[in-house]
Amino acid sequence: MNKLKVTSKVYFKQGRRSRKQMCLGEKPKAPPGRIPRVAKLMALAIRFDNYIASGVVEDYAELARLGHVTRARITQIMNLLNLAPDIQETILHLPRVESGRDTVTERDLRPIVLQEDWRQQRRMWNALAPKEGS
Repeated sequence: MNKLKVTSKVYFKQGRRSRKQMCLGEKPKAPPGRIPRVAKLMALAIRFDNYIASGVVEDYAELARLGHVTRARITQIMNLLNLAPDIQETILHLPRVESGRDTVTERDLRPIVLQEDWRQQRRMWNALAPKEGS
């Protein structure tokens, strides 16, 4: 009787409820660098807005209690939704930070979110935004 031997590469990843899950193939490589913090905050503001709109949470105060942060911090994060949609999209797609500090911070955006006119916001953003290749 012939013996058959099968060899395959596997890796483990975190599954549901912290269980390990075995996957076939090579472990995927994570892209270099990290996602800028302001991009994470923008995504968080969008998610929080959806929570409020769908009734999952009642208001900013409840978000603050659940997140163990101040209501003022929730307001700062939610103010990112006052940015022009194209600026929001640009923030969500900022390039990964490979070393050093983020090129744009939430604090840098505070004067921009106070502007109601999107054209003025765009002017301020263009003066602040990182240039290609830098």
